Amino acid sequence: MYKKITVFLRQNCKTMDKIKEGLILQCKKFVDDRFQTVKTIMMSNQAALQSETKSSAGDKHETGRAMLQLEMEKTSTQLNALNQMKLTLNRIDISGNSKIARLGSLVITSNANYFLSVSAGKMEIAKQVYFAVSLSSPIGKLLLGRKEDDQLNFNGKRFKVINIY
Repeated sequence: MYKKITVFLRQNCKTMDKIKEGLILQCKKFVDDRFQTVKTIMMSNQAALQSETKSSAGDKHETGRAMLQLEMEKTSTQLNALNQMKLTLNRIDISGNSKIARLGSLVITSNANYFLSVSAGKMEIAKQVYFAVSLSSPIGKLLLGRKEDDQLNFNGKRFKVINIY
């Protein structure tokens, strides 16, 4: 089965570029959607922080403000991480194919198909499932620098790199 896929993919490199373009677009949408969600949470927390008024129960008031402040710090950290993801996506160059897995590579294995980019999870293009994974994730670290026909072990499962685009 994988030999048929390999032959098809080699004959359709332009199709692979289109698939990679589609994966990048899906990753960007994933990051943008998360960015909007976190931004909304941050604005809500800011409004709640500003509307906090001093009450006779001073300790309760201070605890509420402290919790809101912690939430603000958490959302700020999330925004920073999302900005890093945007920068990573902007660094991806799909114009050239490499025989060694790197940022922006599409790695076809006997186990699954991986797009080395950002951790955006499961995606589907043309009825094929791909997993967008970060280079800093365990599977991303394992795939980085690999070549076709490399044998890998991950979570007790053995699999083979079939193709890299």
